[in-house]
Amino acid sequence: MTVTEPSFDRTKASPAGSADTPGPADTSTNAPAGVDPAPEVESGHAELDALIAELAAGEQRWALTPLSERVDLLGAVHAAVAEEAENWAHTASEIKGLDAASSLVGEEWISGPYPVLTGTSTLTGSVSRISRGESPLAGARFGTAPGNRVTVQVLPHSAHEAILLHGFRAEVWMPPGVTADAVRAQAGLAELRPAQTQGVGLVLGAGNISSIPPLDVLYELIANNRVVLLKLNPVLAGMLPVYQAALAPLVRHGVLRIVTGDGAVGGYLAHHPGISHVHITGSAATHDTVVFGQGPAGAERKTAGTPLLTKPITSELGGVAPIILLPGRWTRRDLRYQAEHVATQRLHNGGYNCIAGQVVVLSRDWPQKNAFLAELRNAIAGAPARPAWYPGSAGRVSAAAAAYPSAEHLGDGARLLVVVGDGDDPEPIMSTETFSPVLGVIELPGTGASFLDAAIETVNRDFLGTLGANIIAEPRTIRELGRHFRDAIARLRYGTIAINTWTGLGFLTAAAPWGAYPGHTVGDVQSGIGVVHNALLIDSPERTVVSGPFRPFPRSVAHGEFALFPKPPWFVSARSAASTGRLLSGFAARPSWLRMPRVFAAAFRA
Repeated sequence: MTVTEPSFDRTKASPAGSADTPGPADTSTNAPAGVDPAPEVESGHAELDALIAELAAGEQRWALTPLSERVDLLGAVHAAVAEEAENWAHTASEIKGLDAASSLVGEEWISGPYPVLTGTSTLTGSVSRISRGESPLAGARFGTAPGNRVTVQVLPHSAHEAILLHGFRAEVWMPPGVTADAVRAQAGLAELRPAQTQGVGLVLGAGNISSIPPLDVLYELIANNRVVLLKLNPVLAGMLPVYQAALAPLVRHGVLRIVTGDGAVGGYLAHHPGISHVHITGSAATHDTVVFGQGPAGAERKTAGTPLLTKPITSELGGVAPIILLPGRWTRRDLRYQAEHVATQRLHNGGYNCIAGQVVVLSRDWPQKNAFLAELRNAIAGAPARPAWYPGSAGRVSAAAAAYPSAEHLGDGARLLVVVGDGDDPEPIMSTETFSPVLGVIELPGTGASFLDAAIETVNRDFLGTLGANIIAEPRTIRELGRHFRDAIARLRYGTIAINTWTGLGFLTAAAPWGAYPGHTVGDVQSGIGVVHNALLIDSPERTVVSGPFRPFPRSVAHGEFALFPKPPWFVSARSAASTGRLLSGFAARPSWLRMPRVFAAAFRA
């Protein structure tokens, strides 16, 4: 076990991969937190107890920390993350076996320090407004959605975002019947009552995306007013010195401690009486181990509804994300571009994302279906090579290949395309999160509204989880569907819905809530309970809807879309992703109009 110390001793980082790392036969999804139910810890027991006692004292300090001081503390975290950004991206790249010269290093900038920088900046603004007696949503743009819903625009959230992400938009849909006045009044969450702290929270950190643990820490601290013990996943244990430095202001203030260790450490902490709440990013199987225990006894407890863990738990647990392609009239360049888009949704981070698109839903009656599939094969095969860095990947690919003997091995042979044929059973690819470079394709009959309705019914009914869904449609097709398109979105039960972009943009948007569709329980957890990120501190959102241009600039403008954004830097085929990611992070650290031209110059070389 390794713990934080005031000296931030960088020699204490644990190696990636420990006793709770999944093996080749493991079928868990991202970030297995590695917890054994109520284990006995032979070493480090007293040290863990001492850390929790320190945080209990830190909770009292946090209750007395005025909002103005919290604003300063968030500013200090922002500065520390900016200082550590280069080391952050470099360390994460090394853990994942990326060549330092690879364009894929851009992923570690864009999904590492960048969202933490934008998150701390937006949280700082929210807490600052609350300290002045204002709502974090003061000046926000509200709208409406089907079903008597109000919406809040969260992207763009600033003039800088309006230019940097030109053509992209995100809005938060509230549950039916909630008024705009109520949304404004309730925004702020626990920061509306800063003296009412909520104990010591345990964050069982993710093992795949390096920004997740810090973002979860910030949300616990600010949105829920809980001081935090962060337990790192062994896969990302090498990030310990980075997190120690980047989150040093919180450690010094006594409101954060960080530990590494195996499943026994995680289990001991989850069931410790000094922990008031648990948050986990991982798989439903790991969640159930925490809540009900392992093996047949755990299964019996789940069936009986008698959990071992009686304290509250929130979670983000992944699922099988659909990519619905609406049939339309696409150009050859459209087919190629959207094939790269779909390949990105599967292959970003090697395929080890909770939000990775896993199953493409195509119209059997689309005349361009075969042309698209040909481009998709080329895009998957031609994506940059990378190591299968996440533990258990080969076993999960092999399991998918065994379920579908006709699946195509592409690229280096480790990427699998499963086109479900008439004699194949689609259930395995729809009900198992592969968490590896495996992409499925299923076909449904129909075109236009009939296909859209069938696709939504299918993914709502048959697909595992509710974290995110993607829809790709030529703008003319959306216009032809008219009001029916937005009504269909309202029926799609997912926490984040992406239209002509990837749900990953919802993850990256600091002000957007991130989590499963509401309504899951510990007994049927699906993609999780609660939300994170949500830097505008919106109370009880229903979903986030993000949208982007169907084509990159300049073809977007040539075809009537007012969008000046080139190929996105998160595309696996973006040649300038590394330089763009570095510059985006630098801009987020110190926003300036003078820095913007360099970001654009790099992005347009994609």
